[in-house]
Amino acid sequence: MEEIQMYLEEAKSLMEKAVQHTAAELVKIRAGKAMPNFLDGILVAYYGTPTPIQQVASITTPDARTLAIKPWEKTLIPEVEKAIINSDLGLNPQNNGEMVMLTIPPLTEERRKNLVKQVKNECENGKISIRTVRKDTNDALKKLLKEGASEDEVKRAEDTVQKFTDTYTSKIDAHFEKKEAEIMKV
Repeated sequence: MEEIQMYLEEAKSLMEKAVQHTAAELVKIRAGKAMPNFLDGILVAYYGTPTPIQQVASITTPDARTLAIKPWEKTLIPEVEKAIINSDLGLNPQNNGEMVMLTIPPLTEERRKNLVKQVKNECENGKISIRTVRKDTNDALKKLLKEGASEDEVKRAEDTVQKFTDTYTSKIDAHFEKKEAEIMKV
């Protein structure tokens, strides 16, 4: 029945989006080494307009603990500094007249454990999203059953939804393990 297939495709798509969203959130959690995407979400006042920092400067990593931010226009250096200071990164930018340098301090053991907790929470939120999709899809399938769909087809569809749930939950678990190892590596 094409309605069942439609529900299955939608469930798979939503679960995939939940995994992608979780992965994107995990990238924002810093693991002690400098990465350009660490600055995602920081907006710089560019001629009065809040603009993502990546659109007004090049961001490089000269070494594992340093980010170099070189604005396209030197007049933006104070704005870049202000945006970083006002962000929740907790870092002090250094300005050498050409670019802004950010030194990422090594993580303390306590900070590492807190970051792992944060990662665990993000992963749990992703799993909750997946389980919600499973519940909503199964509810829709039960409704189809009441409307006259074949019991066997609905049962097979529910089994498929459970397989999707297991697959995407294990993908989130894999993201967690990878990020945890990254954070705990000294």
